[in-house]
Amino acid sequence: MSLDVTTDKDSGVAVVTLDRPDRLNAIDLATRDELVEAWRQLRFDDTVRAVILTGAGERAFCTGLDRDAVVPQPNSPYMTDDPLLRVGPKSNDLWKPVVAAVTGMACGGAFYLLGEADFLIADPTATFFDPHTTYGMVSAYESMLMALRMPYGEAARMALMGSAERLSARRAHEIGLVSEVTAPGGALAAAVDCAAVLAGYPAQGVQGTVRALWAAREAALTQAFAQAPHLIALGNLPGERQTELFRTRRRDHRLR
Repeated sequence: MSLDVTTDKDSGVAVVTLDRPDRLNAIDLATRDELVEAWRQLRFDDTVRAVILTGAGERAFCTGLDRDAVVPQPNSPYMTDDPLLRVGPKSNDLWKPVVAAVTGMACGGAFYLLGEADFLIADPTATFFDPHTTYGMVSAYESMLMALRMPYGEAARMALMGSAERLSARRAHEIGLVSEVTAPGGALAAAVDCAAVLAGYPAQGVQGTVRALWAAREAALTQAFAQAPHLIALGNLPGERQTELFRTRRRDHRLR
């Protein structure tokens, strides 16, 4: 198991932890399936009224899709399977509040999760970046989600600059991506405090508010997401060229 789910029946708070610190909490297909199942189980657990999403270890919240994951694709330009498209809580019809506690790196495919959290709390070590363009890939779903959480210029800069620039926790707070930057090591505890408050309110009102907030965004996302497969098909380099760029840049980084 690469996902840990703990539930406090007294507080009504569940903590969902990506538990692959040796892989910087990157999501492989098994982890993707575990996340989908966790969100669906939490829908039916009435003792859980608020959820925290975090990552194990200090180096990363999540670094997106595991590069070793093998994603089968239909042999057609009209059908593309995105392995992380349904990995978040809203995509699985979970309308309980989800607070993300971010420590270390959050990049690329992590935005599928952060884009569907209700608000983010960050450790000072948190950094946000999107490496797609660096490796010859279109940032589509990720940048669409972030463009609805950040000022457009900031979302564009992060998506276009790739791995050359990282958004600090302080800057993320200044632009509203993050609601709070805690003392070092305090992100999870702060998220627990917030989630406990939310879990203490009448559930129907809280869940209705979560649904209302998401409704303000989902029409724009639905239209944007409809364009994503075509943009990715047109703009992505072949997989072997992406891998070559990744290996070259990782080797150059080690030589510095």
